[in-house]
Amino acid sequence: MIHEKYYEELDKQNEYLKRKNEKAPFYNGLYDRYKYPVLTREHIPLTWRYDLDKDTNPFFMERLGVNAVMNSGAIYLNGKYYLVARIEGNDRKSFFGVAESENGIDNFRFWNHPVLLEDTCKEETNVYDMRLTQHEDGYIYGVFCSESKDTSVSDLSAAVASAGIVRTKDLKNWERLPNLVTLKSPQQRNVVLHPEFVDGRYAFYTRPMDDFIETGSGSGIGFGLCSDITQAVIDEEKMTSLRKYHTITEAKNGAGAVPIKTERGWVHIAHGVRNTAAGLRYVLYAFVTDLKDPSKVIAEPSGLLIGPRGEERVGDVSNVVFTNGAIVNESNEVFIYYASSDTRMHVATTTIDKLLDFCFETPQDPGRSVLCVKQRDEMISRNLELIRKSGGDHENK
Repeated sequence: MIHEKYYEELDKQNEYLKRKNEKAPFYNGLYDRYKYPVLTREHIPLTWRYDLDKDTNPFFMERLGVNAVMNSGAIYLNGKYYLVARIEGNDRKSFFGVAESENGIDNFRFWNHPVLLEDTCKEETNVYDMRLTQHEDGYIYGVFCSESKDTSVSDLSAAVASAGIVRTKDLKNWERLPNLVTLKSPQQRNVVLHPEFVDGRYAFYTRPMDDFIETGSGSGIGFGLCSDITQAVIDEEKMTSLRKYHTITEAKNGAGAVPIKTERGWVHIAHGVRNTAAGLRYVLYAFVTDLKDPSKVIAEPSGLLIGPRGEERVGDVSNVVFTNGAIVNESNEVFIYYASSDTRMHVATTTIDKLLDFCFETPQDPGRSVLCVKQRDEMISRNLELIRKSGGDHENK
């Protein structure tokens, strides 16, 4: 017998899921933010959390609770928007679930069942942060972090990170492939598969790591090729977007969404990390690589693209935004899906034209405060001259 409390909670959840999203008052000319998150723990189906049987769950308690929904891969198929979200249970184990929406900004609903991966990696303890690549070979690939206990030390928090790989054609049936092997990097996280062959091979953006936390000697986002994705081995990684002192990438950086192909190059939306007195601060930034050589950076505008603001700054890991998914629809509208503070998912919308303008026309970081002020002062002078010539008034006399 189904517990009567189920129907009460289901009505409340349906009202929550039907809520229309709306643009926030935030303005920078580049993208629109939205008032409400697109995915939260409240979106998780009740059947995933509660035993509905009144005999076995008389108090209608959550038996398998969910703590957070974050870091979603994203893909656009048959006119619908799909997110493959990282769902973290109350037990700290993460898993994947597919949510779909008609418009990409609200009314996301999870499918009936979470993704059950093939259990081919027996030492694996946790999986998270899947990037979805619709590859020209006809498959949709999911590349994610496969985490295992580091058995070489007694520290219970010591772990080993690898890049797991699955592929599918319908987001329902997933084939598990062997984890990516990088011969010169002991561990990998934040790995993204490029959507096209490069020199006839599969191309990956990597994040070389010396251990589970520390970035490797490559000091940035790597790029490597392999011939066979069913036994993916990269023997050489060259660097693309580099970490730099006293910038948003000083502590760490890593690939985010699958790069977006445009007429002027591949647009990348990545994450950068810096240290603060309050801990690490994660933001998103953008850069562009060459169409023929996707490892070659041709534009890297100064500063961040998206940073945590307002309520986004509060959560399990505060002061963080993180992306591993973006969608471009048939109208060249871009949907950047990002998590805030390892707790919930948001969307920001823009266009290809705006992203390209931002990437190529925003000045590069000159690297020193005095030069940054000079750069800004020159723009101010040009603006004041324009105001004077137009006969307008200046707000700060």
